[in-house]
Amino acid sequence: MKNILIIQTAFIGDVILATPLIEQLRSQHPGAEISFLVRKGNEALLQNDPELKEILIWDKTKTKYANLLRLVRIVRSKNFDTVINLQRFAASGLITFYSGAKHKIGFRKNPFAFGYTVRKEHRIGNGTHEIQRNLSLISDNPKVIRPRIIPGAEAENAVTPYCHKEFVCIAPASVWYTKQFPQSGWVDLCNHLPENSQVYLIGSREDLTLCEKIAADSQNKNIEVLAGKLSILESAALMAKAKMNYVNDSAPLHLTSAMNAPVRAVFCSTVPDFGFGPVSDNSRVIEVEEDLYCRPCGLHGYKQCPEKHFRCAKKIKTTQFFET
Repeated sequence: MKNILIIQTAFIGDVILATPLIEQLRSQHPGAEISFLVRKGNEALLQNDPELKEILIWDKTKTKYANLLRLVRIVRSKNFDTVINLQRFAASGLITFYSGAKHKIGFRKNPFAFGYTVRKEHRIGNGTHEIQRNLSLISDNPKVIRPRIIPGAEAENAVTPYCHKEFVCIAPASVWYTKQFPQSGWVDLCNHLPENSQVYLIGSREDLTLCEKIAADSQNKNIEVLAGKLSILESAALMAKAKMNYVNDSAPLHLTSAMNAPVRAVFCSTVPDFGFGPVSDNSRVIEVEEDLYCRPCGLHGYKQCPEKHFRCAKKIKTTQFFET
C-alpha cells in the first residue's frame, strides 16, 4: 500500500473515531501517502495532522448527488491503490467501487461490498468499541488506540484568555433529544459545582439558546456561555485544559477522548456497549442506575422519548457526577 484513502463522511464524532487508522496505517506502511475524505464542515478536524497528504471534501449541502459524481471522478484520478471505507451506506460504497483502487476494504453491510477485495463484519452491541471496529478493517486483533486531534497553535492561543483560573466545561446539547441530559439536570449540576470553579458552557451556535437558559436558571454566578464563540479546534484545546468536562453521548465526548481530557459522559437512551464510550485516562460514564425495560431504545436516539417518560435521563442523580 503506497497511496491510501480513508473514507468517513459522517459526523464529527465518526471522523474523530476514525483517526486511529492514520496512526495504524503509518505504523504498518511507513512510506505510504495517506489521504482522508470527509463531508464539508469536518475538514478542520484534520487540517493540522502532519501524517495526511490531502483532505478531500464532499459537499452534501448543495447539489449533493452532482457533487458525489464529481467526487467519484476526483478520487479515481488520484490513483489510490487502497481505499478504506468506514461507512455502510451506498454513497461511500459507490466512491469505493469506482475508485479504481486495487485494494477496496470495507464492511460487509455496504450495498457495494460485493466489489470489495476485503469485507469485514460490523457488529454493534457486544461491547466492541467503534475504534476497534474501524481498525478491524486493517488488523486481525485490533486494540483501542486513542484518537487524536491536533488543535494547533492558533486554537491554543485563542483559548488562553479563558484559562486564567481553574475551570470546567459543560457541553449540554445533542442532535438527538433522547441522548441529551435534560436542561434541569445541567442546571442542578451547575448549582453543585465548587464555588471557586469557572464554568464554561460550550457548543455550536445552534446550542446557544440552551446554554443561555441553563446559565439564567442556575444559581451559579461563575458561568460563561461560549457556545457559538469557539471553533471545533478551539473547543478541543479548551477541553484539554479543563479540570473536568461534562458531556452527552455526542461529539464533545469524542473530542475529550482525542485530547485525553478528563470527562464524565452522560448516556441516556444509548449505552456504552454500542461502542462509543470515552477512552480518556480519566473518564467515567454516568447512566441510570436501575434497569429499564426500554433502554436502549435505539442506536442514535430519538426526537422524543418513545415511552413518553424519559426515565433513562430523569432518573440520573446529580450526585453520580461526583462519585469516584
